[in-house]
Amino acid sequence: MTKLKVAVIGAGSISDAHLTSYMEHPEVELYGIVDMNEERARAAVQKYGAQVAFTDYREMLADPQVEAVSICTWNNTHGALSIAALEAGKHVLCEKPLCTTVEEALRVEEAVRRSGKLLMVGFVRRFGTNAQVLRRFLDAGELGEIYYAKASYLRRLGNPGGWFADKERAGGGPLFDIGIHVIDLCWYLMGRPKVKSVSGNTYKKLGNRSNIKNLSFYKAADYDASQNTAEDMANALIRFENGASLMVDVSFTLHAKMKNEFAVKIFGDRGGAEIEPDFCIVSEKHDTIINVTPQIDHPSFEFMDGFRNEIDHFVQACLGRQELISPVQDGVELTKILCAVYESSEKGIEIQFG
Repeated sequence: MTKLKVAVIGAGSISDAHLTSYMEHPEVELYGIVDMNEERARAAVQKYGAQVAFTDYREMLADPQVEAVSICTWNNTHGALSIAALEAGKHVLCEKPLCTTVEEALRVEEAVRRSGKLLMVGFVRRFGTNAQVLRRFLDAGELGEIYYAKASYLRRLGNPGGWFADKERAGGGPLFDIGIHVIDLCWYLMGRPKVKSVSGNTYKKLGNRSNIKNLSFYKAADYDASQNTAEDMANALIRFENGASLMVDVSFTLHAKMKNEFAVKIFGDRGGAEIEPDFCIVSEKHDTIINVTPQIDHPSFEFMDGFRNEIDHFVQACLGRQELISPVQDGVELTKILCAVYESSEKGIEIQFG
């Protein structure tokens, strides 16, 4: 059996999900791992059973044995690395977000067209069991026309710091880190309508709250409490060309009662669904409202299960067996939405799309 030879660029925290999934996949040969830190690259090669450690991604891209790459680096490097990989004849799985600017996202889209290679955006929430099951209900028309969705991903204390809190490298704060997950999940379940307008607000009121004691939270490897240029919180009303709308709010820090508030809901003219934190489908039968609880192993998103499904889908697409469900065009559209939230907040106006 011919195996797909894969390399991973970036050996930071999110790469573990990619590397583990590739290592476990029966049709993948994990060939190389790239990281600027040679010690970290070599340690990852040993841990995941890859063959070659690289410190320069260009050297890896020049290797004809590599057929596909995962990009697991700072957000502001995604565009340039994706273009370089495509031009080198590699298929690409790029972690979200595709880019931090619309202009660069469009350049990546053009590179996909020019190269003829695949680029898949790492919208991993689409690959959760709950999302995949709900998608089948939606495709069968059982919820009717989806005209409204609402998503919240609120942390009361949860700014990872490091590059996550550096707007130059990350593109933004909670909106780019966790907000993109819930916005994309809603948008995907709504049928991926074209964005018409965005009205957004971002706030920098609390900082990273490094003064708080007795509560622990995840900190990036390069955490520095003195460095924080990203927003604390963002909210938005997103309207689509088909008349549907989406409301979203996300935060790293907020004076909220709960440690985390995570909710994703969609509403149609024949039924609705809550997909997080608990999976429930709401409908009407015989003039009675009913709540249906699907019986599945993972009713809420399960991290590694989602990544295994995502990586398998990418591998199958590279082998010509499946069409991508998160192509480059989706990455462009989400970049437009995210950037419009910041522009709307800065200018104090609704951003319109032609």
